Amino acid sequence: MKARFGKSAKFVQGLLIGLAGAGVAISLFSLGWLDTWELRTWDWRTAIMAEPGIATDDIRMILLDQNSLDWAKEENGLTWPWPREIYAAIISYCQRSGAKSLVFDVLFTEPSAYGAGDDANFGDAISEFGKFAGSVFVGHSGSETTWPDNIAPALNIIGIDEWLTRTEEISFPRAVMPIPEVSEQAAVLCNVRVNPDPDGVYRRIPPFSVFDNRPMPSAGLGAYLAANPGADARIAPGKFTVNRVTIPIDKDGNAVLRYRGPSGTHKAYSAASVLQSEIRILNGEEPTIRDKYAFRDKYVFFGFSAPGLYDLRPAPVGGVYTGVEIHATMLDNFLSDDFMRLPSIWITFTFILLLSLLSAISASILSNIWGGLSVSAVFLSVPLLISFGGYAAGFWLPLIAQETGVAVSISLSLMLNYATEGRQKRFIKNAFRQYLSPAVIDQLMQHPERLKLGGERRNISIFFSDIQGFTAISERLEPEKLTEILNEYLSEMTDIIHEESGTVDKYEGDAIIAFWNAPHDVPDHAVRAVRAALRCQEKLAEMRPELRKHIHADMQMRIGINTGYAVVGNLGSRTRFDYTMLGDAVNLAARLEGINKQFGSYTMISQSTMELTGDEFAVRELARVVVVGRKEPVTVYEPMFKDEYENKKDVLEKFSEGLDMFYKGRFSDAQRVFADIRDADPPGAAYENKCQLLEGSPTEDWQGVWVMTTK
Repeated sequence: MKARFGKSAKFVQGLLIGLAGAGVAISLFSLGWLDTWELRTWDWRTAIMAEPGIATDDIRMILLDQNSLDWAKEENGLTWPWPREIYAAIISYCQRSGAKSLVFDVLFTEPSAYGAGDDANFGDAISEFGKFAGSVFVGHSGSETTWPDNIAPALNIIGIDEWLTRTEEISFPRAVMPIPEVSEQAAVLCNVRVNPDPDGVYRRIPPFSVFDNRPMPSAGLGAYLAANPGADARIAPGKFTVNRVTIPIDKDGNAVLRYRGPSGTHKAYSAASVLQSEIRILNGEEPTIRDKYAFRDKYVFFGFSAPGLYDLRPAPVGGVYTGVEIHATMLDNFLSDDFMRLPSIWITFTFILLLSLLSAISASILSNIWGGLSVSAVFLSVPLLISFGGYAAGFWLPLIAQETGVAVSISLSLMLNYATEGRQKRFIKNAFRQYLSPAVIDQLMQHPERLKLGGERRNISIFFSDIQGFTAISERLEPEKLTEILNEYLSEMTDIIHEESGTVDKYEGDAIIAFWNAPHDVPDHAVRAVRAALRCQEKLAEMRPELRKHIHADMQMRIGINTGYAVVGNLGSRTRFDYTMLGDAVNLAARLEGINKQFGSYTMISQSTMELTGDEFAVRELARVVVVGRKEPVTVYEPMFKDEYENKKDVLEKFSEGLDMFYKGRFSDAQRVFADIRDADPPGAAYENKCQLLEGSPTEDWQGVWVMTTK
């Protein structure tokens, strides 16, 4: 009887706690306070479950990538923007190849800089193909306020007037229209405006927008309409139907996209390969694209992927996704008839309530440590299973709201048990100590999106260091002693980097690679990177006398630092990846570390780094160099603490005088200046030798640039 009463009390306790947990979760969900986390977990689900659909292979991409820009410039002398006859050639190739339709995600709003004939040829190509969809940008600014005459007709949607009384989100008063050669010849005009979610990620798209009370399809739907004119379209609350395909839409007219995979999932060809193929066909030669059916009966999208053309967007499947691929995904969903759907609010509330009640009752009844662990493991996993099952069925079932209900319910149950049972107190204390001790785990808990494969473009300061003559040092020591010395050195240097808020990327033997301003923001990252480098040099100087006893030589370290944009994130495979960085800015930092030996210097920074440090450090300009793998020169500097600069001021000013003469091509004068300081200043000695070489072999069109021939 007593036991039955105890279980009954626990049941009632759990019931009340479950209702409270559900109430908290539903309130937070209704107020939108869980939206940020929900969006992140949705991206996680999408990245895991994205896969090609039945219509993915019906779509082709033509991307104007960086290689295409380089090819056009190097082979044809074409600078950006291209003449429109180039685009006409792309249209002709698509027509020749039997493309079902062609969408240009490009706004042609101004007459061609190459003359009216250029626009006329472009318009003729559009007219001849006939299945071309042009781009319009609707919004709250633009030159057009009314639907122009003599252009492609608007989309006719039955029920649009009644539906528009419920929302104004997709109605816009102005539009940026293309030139007449495009607007008057295109089969369809499409709106290419897509707004991201509040966190900047593109998950939704309106199938159409309204300008001057006339519906205009999005580019994805426009591709279909260009190939299938006269489509029947209807709209009602929650759904938009075109030719019997129903697109589920929310109250604002947006459809949730089902992404097929990362950028590149839809088969893509570079603009250069298409142009080369068209040229070769016209010359009676074999085309570059060997598959003659590559575009046959395919919906083709043309857009930009070159980083400098600014059409890269964050998407749930990765940090870098082209805008035109978003429109292609919309068409893919339409052709496959599998857009994601949002469940009714009552279904969401029902899941929250049931899970909160069950988890709270279970946690209240199973009040020992193992019972609490089991309940937590099971019920915190159930929302995951439900949300992934919902995704597979085509529904966006809110995960965080369910997890919040479960977490609040279990937490309240455990807290009550903690207040009444000492063993629960020990359990909670030990569990939270496990989760919260490591700083890195704390960072990942605050930013769970960093646990997925992918990267983001960030402005970072990059640090490369290397021990001078390490191979010779390693040959003189036993492996055990070498390991001991190397571990001590790396530990001291790493401590300094961490103290300056840096992130160690990796160790490569004796080399240290680090960066600042990722994963967390470090506003003064350039200053901290340089200060870390100078502190590392000071620390090594302190260690040098003791190290000399073992290696019988002075250990010296070369450091290169550059600041610039790079892709930073978890890069690798889906099962094994590292938090690291990629990009030209990274390569330059590595080159600067290596070319220290050309000047006899030990710390070198780029101009971009120097400019961000302000007057924090004293610097001397070392050179204008062209490093291996780059064509453009970069000015490099040697940083130092201000007291060091004062101690060497006379020598440094003498060096600056010689460098000015060197830049002006006065090699004999510069050589004499550098000779005076060669014994006190290794860079001065390097320049004396360089001046001797240049004096004997004068260079035409001298620009003062020192070209590096080795890494």
